Amino acid sequence: MFFAFAPLAPAHADPAPAEVSQFQLQSDADGVYLTASVRFQLSAIVEDALRKGIPMFFVAEADVLRDRWYWYDKRVASVARHMRLAYQPLTRGWRLNVSPDVISDVGLGLTLNQNFDSLADALAAIQRISHWKIANTADLEPDGRYSVEFRFRLDVSQLPRPFQIGAVGESDWTISASRQQRLVLENKR
Repeated sequence: MFFAFAPLAPAHADPAPAEVSQFQLQSDADGVYLTASVRFQLSAIVEDALRKGIPMFFVAEADVLRDRWYWYDKRVASVARHMRLAYQPLTRGWRLNVSPDVISDVGLGLTLNQNFDSLADALAAIQRISHWKIANTADLEPDGRYSVEFRFRLDVSQLPRPFQIGAVGESDWTISASRQQRLVLENKR
């Protein structure tokens, strides 16, 4: 009798960690604009929860910081983009709500709503941030040195309570990426 021992493969492969694959800053007379692409894959657990009608909340945040030698860097501007992705079982479609404020259960408030036929299309819209105004030029001093911190994450604090308890510390529920880059002001006053 012959037994062969092979390394056991995990039952499910962990998705690759999220990363900011493209990051670009532009400044003009009106303001500073950010364009970014975040590459991530949903774990099987998150995708299953989405398909069962549990909405997922993603947050993109950007801070413009002015360098200071004597203290911590000064936050000059801070913006956030909140995205709510939900499956609509009756239409078998996906709805994406995008808002500058936290999206609550009470109401969607002022949001941009988009409908998609597939999850892949909806995720592509979440992963692409294009020409997002993160600061006004008037807030920046021409002789200052600035940097931009960008963060993207799955916001598990907005999930229903039973999911929050199970999601804390679980790698399947962790989608997070960040990037920091020096801001070069092209149009100095």
